[in-house]
Amino acid sequence: MTKQYETVIGLEVHVELATKTKIFCGCSTAFGGAPNTHTCPVCTGMPGSLPVLNKQVVEYAMAVGLAANCRITQVCKFDRKNYFYPDNPQNYQISQLYLPIARDGFVEIEIGDTKKKIGIHEMHMEEDAGKLIHDEWDDTSLVDYNRSGVPLIEIVSEPDMRSAEEVMAYLEKLRLIIQYLGASDCKLQEGSMRADVNLSVREVGTTELGTRTEMKNLNSFKAISRAIEGERARQIELLEEGKAVIQETRRWDDNKEYSYAMRSKEDAQDYRYFPEPDLAPIVISDEWIARMKEQQPELRTEKLERYKSEFKIPEYDAGIITESKHMADLFEATTAICGKPKKVSNWLMGETLRLMKERDVEADALKFSPENLAKLVELTEAGTINSSVAKEVFEQVFAENVDPDKYVEEHGLKTVNDDGALQEVIAKVIAENPKAAAEFKGGKEKAIGALVGQTMKAMQGKANPAKVNEMLRAALK
Repeated sequence: MTKQYETVIGLEVHVELATKTKIFCGCSTAFGGAPNTHTCPVCTGMPGSLPVLNKQVVEYAMAVGLAANCRITQVCKFDRKNYFYPDNPQNYQISQLYLPIARDGFVEIEIGDTKKKIGIHEMHMEEDAGKLIHDEWDDTSLVDYNRSGVPLIEIVSEPDMRSAEEVMAYLEKLRLIIQYLGASDCKLQEGSMRADVNLSVREVGTTELGTRTEMKNLNSFKAISRAIEGERARQIELLEEGKAVIQETRRWDDNKEYSYAMRSKEDAQDYRYFPEPDLAPIVISDEWIARMKEQQPELRTEKLERYKSEFKIPEYDAGIITESKHMADLFEATTAICGKPKKVSNWLMGETLRLMKERDVEADALKFSPENLAKLVELTEAGTINSSVAKEVFEQVFAENVDPDKYVEEHGLKTVNDDGALQEVIAKVIAENPKAAAEFKGGKEKAIGALVGQTMKAMQGKANPAKVNEMLRAALK
């Protein structure tokens, strides 16, 4: 009988916080910048330099902890994690081991109709390390310390996930919570959200955990999913061959779709942690926690329910719109101006998504204003422009955030409402298309489409198609 295996997965998710300055100094956290230009004696580990804690880091960490149902540690402190690596200038990292800022939380994920709680063991604050840049041409490695000292929170889950699908749902839920809080942009491609996967397998029915490995270098949801499938298969193959799984850190190569061993897995004692002597403990009062709770914005789950009840838009539309905080804000602001939620939703779900896909634009990068989208909705609803002209105008709004009123005026795109002029064009079209006219009169309903098309062409698209259809029918009778 073939053995059945179960995958057991826990994640360590590192999130770069959206502060303007680093965790212990005043250097910029902006992504990019020439190497080693966002640095000072503190974040390059110069002897005698002293850290000063950025209060905003604590508030972002508390906000994420509260949103993930965690208990806030009211007296928490920093510890030194000692290790030697070229991108770590002090030869230690300031982190939290003994008293992390938040613990014992959960987030609820949904897979189809099934809901499941994924436990959060702890959440701690720490500083990021620098970045090694390998120059294969010169066979050298250079260090850029711009990232050194950028504030991070590390969110450590319980080993509660059983599949790549559950991992994706958990990461997506975390990403949306953090983005809605404004605590981070969570861009995997820029490294502001990174996940290390701890994975083991065991026979179905057993309760004892197998030997786990940790996989690093995962910078996209697809890479994480492939790495989970690849490592699961590798471990099962070892067990089937009677070999042992070694506890180690492995690096995933997404191009080769293969992981290889980096080093044996360290335990806490390998880092020789001790309390950080240069930073005082953080005391978080009940009042501070209450104030943070009051400031928490409406998160996606609540927003989703409100959109369905208040705006009466379909669940599918609400789901897509609230997947991005920027798009949700755009929807609400536009609706507040024009008062037509379903029409706004239609523009976002239709033309906006189409152009985003066509031009490879992320929702967070949408440039058009709620005012201009509202103007376009009003122009279309009033019949000032027809639907095909509206799509043409929206392409300009999408690309350049043009003012639809001015654009329509300057380009002469208003719908022609002169019945006399329209009747003249219709008479000419019928005379020039006797076959289609005869077919329609003979009962072939589809023939009207060709005549409407010819009329719209003659009117340069500036007529109301419904009105053209109505007047054509009247003329043919």
